[in-house]
Amino acid sequence: MRAHLSENYFTYLMLLAMLLWGGGWTALKILTYELPMDVIIFWRFFFMSLSFLPILYFFKKPLVLTKESVKYVAGSSILNIAFMVSSFMGIKYGLAGAGSVIITTFSPIMTFILVAVLFRKHLQLKQYIGLFLGLVGGYILLELNNPSLFFNSSNIYFLLCATIWAGVTVLSQHSQKHIHPIHYSFLISVVATLATFFYAYDTDLMAVFSQGIAFWIAMIYLAVLGQTVATTIFFVASGKLGSQKTSSFMFLVPVFALGSAWLILNEPLQLHILVGGGVSMLAVYFINKKDN
Repeated sequence: MRAHLSENYFTYLMLLAMLLWGGGWTALKILTYELPMDVIIFWRFFFMSLSFLPILYFFKKPLVLTKESVKYVAGSSILNIAFMVSSFMGIKYGLAGAGSVIITTFSPIMTFILVAVLFRKHLQLKQYIGLFLGLVGGYILLELNNPSLFFNSSNIYFLLCATIWAGVTVLSQHSQKHIHPIHYSFLISVVATLATFFYAYDTDLMAVFSQGIAFWIAMIYLAVLGQTVATTIFFVASGKLGSQKTSSFMFLVPVFALGSAWLILNEPLQLHILVGGGVSMLAVYFINKKDN
C-alpha cells in the first residue's frame, strides 16, 4: 500500500513538472513584449543559477569535475544559449502555443534521427512508421503546403529549436556517465550566465528593475519554476517511476502549453496545430514504443 501511495505521489509530481514546463512558453512570450533578447536571456540564466543553490544543498552530493564532464557542460551550455535565442525569436514573432507543440513534439523525433545517424542504429518497423508519421505531422504543423508561410514565419525558428534540443538531449544522456544530472544542469546555467553577461554587459541590464509585476512573475516562473523546479522533479521522479513511464508524461507538455497560452494570452487554438501536434505525438509514441 505504501509503495502504491509512493508511486502515486511521484506521478502527481510529474504532472506538476509537465504543467510547469508547458507554462514556460507563455511566460517567455510575456517577456518578449518588454525587453531585448540579450537582457532577457542573461537574467533567465542568472536566476536559474541562483535557484539551483538550495537544491544543491538539499542533495548534498560532492561536485566532481573531470575532463570529460567539462566537455559536456561546455557543449551543452553553447547549445542551451542557441536554443534560448531561437526560442525567443520564434515566440516573439509567433504563437507560444504553436511553438511549444512544434518544439516538444519534434525534439524527440530529431533526437531519434540524430542518434540513428551518428550511431548507425538499426531501425525497426514501428520506428519507420513513427518517422513517417513525424513527417506527416511536420508537414501539417509547419504548413509546408504553403512554403511562403514557412519561410516568412516563426516556424523556421521553432524547427531550429527542435534540432538544437536534439543535440542537448544526446549530450545530456551521455553526460550522466561523468556527472550527476543536478550538477550538470547547474553548471550549464552558470556557464551560460557568464557567457551571456559578456555579450550583454554593455546593454541596459538594469532595465529589468523598472519592469512591472507581470514581467517579474513571468521571469521568476520561467527561470525558477519552469526550469529549475520542473527539471529537479523530473530527475527525482524518473528514478522512482522508470524512464519508460517518465517519458510518457512528456506528451502532456504541449497540452498544458496550449492551454496556458489560450487562457493567459488569448491565443487561438489553430486546427493545423492540434491535428499536426496529435500526429507528431503519435509518431513519438511509435518511435519510443518498447517491445512487450
